[in-house]
Order: sequence, then structure tokens, then C-alpha cells
Amino acid sequence: MVTFHLVLKLGTLLAGACHVASASAFPGGAGHGKPADSLVAASWYAGWHADDVPLATVSWSKYTHMTYAFAETAPSVHELSLSDSDATFLQQFVSTAHTHGVKALVSVGGWTGGLYYSTDVGSAENRTAFVKTITQLATKYNLDGIDFDWEYPNSAGIGCNQVNADDVAHFLSFLQELRADPIGAKLFLTAATPVLPWSDASGNHATNLTGFGTVLDYVAIMNYDVWGPWAATAGPNAPLDDACVADPATQAVGSAVSAVNAWHATGIPYNKIVLGVAGYGHSFRVKPADALPQGANGPLASYPVFDAADQPLGDKWDDPNPGPDVCGNPQGAGGAFDYWGLIEGGFLYADGTPAAGISYSFDACSQTPYVYNATSQVYIAYDDAKSFAAKGAFIEKTGLRGFAMWQTGGDYKDTLMNSIRGAAGFA
Repeated sequence: MVTFHLVLKLGTLLAGACHVASASAFPGGAGHGKPADSLVAASWYAGWHADDVPLATVSWSKYTHMTYAFAETAPSVHELSLSDSDATFLQQFVSTAHTHGVKALVSVGGWTGGLYYSTDVGSAENRTAFVKTITQLATKYNLDGIDFDWEYPNSAGIGCNQVNADDVAHFLSFLQELRADPIGAKLFLTAATPVLPWSDASGNHATNLTGFGTVLDYVAIMNYDVWGPWAATAGPNAPLDDACVADPATQAVGSAVSAVNAWHATGIPYNKIVLGVAGYGHSFRVKPADALPQGANGPLASYPVFDAADQPLGDKWDDPNPGPDVCGNPQGAGGAFDYWGLIEGGFLYADGTPAAGISYSFDACSQTPYVYNATSQVYIAYDDAKSFAAKGAFIEKTGLRGFAMWQTGGDYKDTLMNSIRGAAGFA
């Protein structure tokens, strides 16, 4: 099974936390006059959860694009692996999307599936071969587009992936060649990116990525996993802003606002940026005195210390014994709770309000909520309808292209989807 691609990414590659942004805080200002039909409402559909998320249950009318995860890179540049996906089901996915007028894409890579990107694009010969591999995939499955989820160019990523100092330059050369191909020219091309720009040949975050803004239809900034079990403290999974944290040196590690600022500064237009949003949260084992420093009736702490040796099990999609990852590193439970999992797990009522006996706080800085069960000592940083509305307002005011949610099956009765669509300006 493909490892849940949001969990346990390297914290140093990510970012996180802060205040409710006023209109003046949004880098694009208010109102860019984009026609509504240009907006993107997308999500990644995890093929391995197809039994729990049948295609017939997807609210297709609320999406413009749907991206199937994943086709994985392989040792041979001439191949992509669908070993963790059902090729027949992929055909059904594409057909169903098209029946509902939704563009169907496949995401190539992922946290465990991008090991060979560097070699796939690392030479002129390989780039030409990889163009053919990508266009053959698109043709075979009648795809509208491809999402490139390389985690991450010129960075350690999962740890055993191929790395080259010129990864970013090679990636751009590959995309330019793909765009020059008769089939590639017609594809809708996107890239899933971290909250900070990719590392260029200097090893620092790139300052000029203008070429990617030309060849890609959009970049989807994965503004989630900013804090998680790898961090020194608990913290917001997907903070909106990081301009008001109490300790900038340790808490301002990334957010939607700072990420969009960073990517736009490299030359990516606002209308070619899509905000990645999370339909899940991370759990931590936190003692009551740390979670509720002002007592049981006080607010929850936003950055409490937690017991890293005692990771709570997440919802039913979490695997308590996943075994080693693709690099051979041991893994334990990820601790993720999808939004429906918070309801199923007794943290929230179906209307999104905290269940009996559950402490709840909404952090005005990160614009994200926390819940806590003092009995089990499980503390969860997640997103709800209110935080999704804040992100939708940011998208609209900044003039971004739209949003992409990980993952299609994480929501509960379209609670999150309806909130962000309404705030972002969808009909």
C-alpha cells in the first residue's frame, strides 16, 4: 500500500503558524476579477481508499479537477508503477470524472513514489524518454492532465530518493520538453509543492522559478504537515498565517500566507497558485497540565509539549503496524484523524461542535482549531469549517487560482468543501 503521503514528512522541508489575516495582509490585495469558471476546486483521490470512498459517493459537482494518487516513479525511466493502484479502477475513475464534467489527472510520485524523479529528468536522453512515458500514461488512460508530486528536488525527501544539485533546472527542462510534445502541449500540468520553494543548485531555496509559471497550469502549495509528530511540540497542521506567533524563532515555520509570498516572489503568478488544504489533522499525546495550563475550563495551549514515544492511533485509516517504509526505516502509527474520523472517534458531533467531555479552542493566530480528550490525553490539531472559510477568504482576496484538498475522502458530508467553496467565491 502507498504510504499516506501527508504523514511524517521532514519538518525542515515544511513550515508553520499564525493570525487571522486582514485584507491588507493578503499579498494580492482584494478582488482580481477572475471569471468564476477559471477557479480550481480540486482534490487528490486516494485509490487505496476506493472501497471506503466509492466513486458514486463523490460530490462531483463541487469539483473542477480530481487527481488520482499515485503513479509511482520506477527504476526504469520507461516505466511508472501502478502497483499500489488498480489500473481497471483508474479507468473507471477517469470515465466517472468525465461523465460529471470534471478534469481527471493522475499524480506521479508522492512521498514514497518519487524516488527516481532525479534520474528520470537527470539527462537529455532520460528527459526525452520520460516525456514519452508520461504521454503514454496520459494517452492510455485518457487523462486530462498530470500532477507532478516530487518530494523534493535536490532534497533528502524520504531519505533514499535520488538527488542531484541540478534537480530543479532538470525538472524545468523536462517540463519544457513535455510542453513541446504534441500530446504534452494539450495536457493540464500541475505540481504539488512544499511551503518553501524547491532547493536550487546552491542548496538554498530557489529565488527564480519563473519558467515553471510558464509551463505549469498551477502549483499546489501543500500547506499542511507544517507541524506533526516529528516536531518538538504540537502545533497547527495547516496554519493560515505565521505573522503573530509568540516565538517567531521556533513557531513561525510556515503557513499559507508566507508560502504564497515565497512562491510568488520566485515569479509564480498568484493566479497560478492553488492552496493545498487538509481534510485531516495530527494527534499527539499531551498531559492535561500541558494541554490545559489554565485548568480544565481554560483554553487549550497552541504549542504544548507531547510524548513523542507514545503516538496515539488515528482513525480507522491509520495502520498501527505499517512495517518499514520504502527506504527500510521502521514506522509506527501515523496518528492522523480525517475530519470524519474526528466525528467517528467521538471528538466532534456531526455538526462539527466539540463532543461532550472534549475541550476545544480555535487559535486566532493560526486560524485553526484544536480538540483535546483529557481522559485519553489525545490532543488533535486539525481544520474545520471555520478554518476552511478563512482559507477560502484568503484565496479570494489574494487572487489565487483555487484550492486542492488532501484527500477526497477526508471530509464529512462536504462540511469542509462547502465552507471553502463559499468563501473562495464559487457559485
